[in-house]
Parts: sequence; structure tokens; C-alpha cells
Amino acid sequence: MATITTSVLEIRILLALAAVIVASRAVGWAISKIGQPQVHGEIIAGILLGPSLLGWVWPQALSYLFPTPVITFLNVLAQVAVVLFMFLVGLSVDLSKLRGHGHKAVVISHASILTPIALGAVLSIWLYPRLGGGVSHLGFILFFGAAMAITAFPVLARVLQETGLTDTRVGVLAITCAAVDDVTAWCLLAVVVAVVHSSGFPSAAKTIALALLFLVAALKVVKPLVGRLNSFPLWLAICLPLIGGWTTSQIGIHAIFGGFIAGAVIPRNPELQKQIREKLEPVTVTFLLPIFFVVVGLSTKVGLLNTGYLWAVTGIVIVTAIVGKWGGSMLAARAMGEKWSDAAAIGILMNTRGLTELIILSVGLQLKVISPTVFTIMVLMALTTTLMATPMLALISPIYHRGKKADTEVVSVDVSSVPADAPSAS
Repeated sequence: MATITTSVLEIRILLALAAVIVASRAVGWAISKIGQPQVHGEIIAGILLGPSLLGWVWPQALSYLFPTPVITFLNVLAQVAVVLFMFLVGLSVDLSKLRGHGHKAVVISHASILTPIALGAVLSIWLYPRLGGGVSHLGFILFFGAAMAITAFPVLARVLQETGLTDTRVGVLAITCAAVDDVTAWCLLAVVVAVVHSSGFPSAAKTIALALLFLVAALKVVKPLVGRLNSFPLWLAICLPLIGGWTTSQIGIHAIFGGFIAGAVIPRNPELQKQIREKLEPVTVTFLLPIFFVVVGLSTKVGLLNTGYLWAVTGIVIVTAIVGKWGGSMLAARAMGEKWSDAAAIGILMNTRGLTELIILSVGLQLKVISPTVFTIMVLMALTTTLMATPMLALISPIYHRGKKADTEVVSVDVSSVPADAPSAS
């Protein structure tokens, strides 16, 4: 490929950014017309702009829009996007909502983590000799199991809001389970990344110890300082997660954990949270996240699944993910006294993976614990489990149609402030 001069590169970057934003808005708008959250369309737009479609039907356009220097620049912006997004996710997680039904939520959420981890680990043992691609055996199994266990708290909140289930008893229980699931899953994934990054037990133990020290410092030093602020300036809302991300990256776990912890230590002050969201969400949602979707799309190569065998493996992965997450959550909810229809609805909601799964898969690809083929398979799994949530709720859940309000013993949860696997700005 011919060398691109600095001036030409700048123009190409501007064109690429414009194409990303236009495509994400257009596909997001189109998919919203069939009852799906707009962010799902933005995820699909990122894949359509990659080799899976644009590179297949018009390879010259793909190479012109996204030459290697442009992709390098987009990768930097994508990293910033996920750190800021995880900051907003951490800001939205409020475990005080456990009051009144904490035991039930903890049981269901842990079942929704342990079941897919177990099934995913078993599947990964079978999958490794076939698609491991020479990556670390232990890292592959640990990461694959953890990736199967994710629930996208933000997209679940948006599904509840857009289906009118926010204030139903099942909706409140599901969002509470997802909050517990989020915190547990991120802690688990941090341990997995520390083990994968390390060169042995002493190195892994050191990484985990430093991560715990960082968490203590965030809770005991940063949180009290932030709590004294009457307002939260934009520069601080940007710098805090970036510094947190840099710190956790230096420790040996991924930058996304620093962004998440930075958001989680912000005091649960509604006014302060509102200030941060109003300042940070527009640029993160409208500009940065679509760039991340395109970076994911450029790494998603459906053409790698070029045999019936690989498509069969993809089907097995998708079915295992659904059985583990939906099945585990549903059976646990039933065991905790929920009727079958409500237990099934909880399982469907917990099965949504969305953008959170894409972030985790990108981490795995960066760490080289999954191959591009496995990455593509897992992206298709994430899209399937996310897109199926709304139609499956409409099909099997009476609550979806009744719009029944929460019972008196349950406090309603306001999810309008959740960054909606990114709510799209109009």
C-alpha cells in the first residue's frame, strides 16, 4: 500500500469519522423502527463497515476509508471510548437497590454467572484443540468461561425502559440482579486478566494485590475528596476515568477496570451524577462509541467462518450461551419462588450481553487469548443474545403486554439515567 502523507491522513481521518457517525445513526434509526434499541443498530453498523460486508462488496472503499494509519488512530479513540463508557456504567451501578430483595437477587445473579462459566469452560476445553490458535490454554479456558457469563447492565436497563417494564416487579428484580452480576463479573474478569497477563503465580498474586490496593485507595481517598465537590467539571469527568484506566493498565489489568472503578466511587448523589452524565454522555454516545463499534467491526471477519463446521460451532456457542445464562437465571428465579413466566422473563433479560460483551471480547483479542475466528464467533453470539431479548419478551412474557406496575413491597428503580449500552442522542 502506498505511503499516506500527514495531510492526506488527516483528511482520511475526517472522512472515516464522518462515515462512522452517519452509518451508526442511519442503521440505528432503521433498527429502532422494528422495536430494537438504537444502540443495537450502531453495533451492527460497525460490523457492516468492516470486512464482513463493505470489505466483501467493495474492498476498495474499505481500504480507502480505513487504511492502517487511520485504524491506528481509531484504536486510540476506541480505547478512550470504552474507558469513558465504563466510567458511566460504574456511575450507574447502585447496590443500595438490593434493599428488600437482596437475597433473591444475589442467588439469581450468582446462578447466572456460575452456570454459563461452567458450561463455557467445558465447551472451551472441547473448542481449544480446534480453534485455540496456539494461544494460552489456561487463558483461553478462563477467559472463554468468564466471557459467557456477562450481562450488559446498561442494555438491560434500556430494554426495560423501552418495553415499559421498568416499574414492574420482574423488571426491578432483573435490574437488581444485573447490578450484582456486573460487580461480580468485573471482579472475576479482573482476576482472569491478571492471571493471563502474569508469568506465574507470584506475578498474578502481585497484580491482584496491587489491584486491591488501587481499589482501597479509590474508596478511601478519591471517594471522600469527590464527595466534597458541589459541582463536577467536565475536565475532571474526563481525567478521572483516564487516570484510573492508566493506573489499572500499569498494574497489569485492563484500562476498562480503572474506568469502571472511577465511576463506582462517585458518591450516589443524584445531582452530582446528573451533572456528570449531562456533560459526558453526549460526546461518548454520539461520537466515541460508534468508533469503538467500527474497531470491533474491523476485527469481526465473518468470512473466517467459511465452512459448515465453523457455522455449526458458532451455533453450539450461541446455544450454550443461551442455556447457561437464560437457563441458569430462570431456574434460580423459579427456585426462589418466581412463577415460570416471570422466571423466564428474568432469564431473557439476564441473557442480554450487548456492548459490554464486545468490550470484553476486544480485551481478549488484545491479550491474544482468543483468535480472530473465536472473536468473530463470540461477537455473533453477543449480537444474537442481545437482539433476541425484546422479541422473546413479547412472545413469552405476559408482563410485557400487561405493563403491570411493581408490587407494593418492591421499590421502583429509575433507569432513565443509565447510559443504555448507550442511549443515542437525538
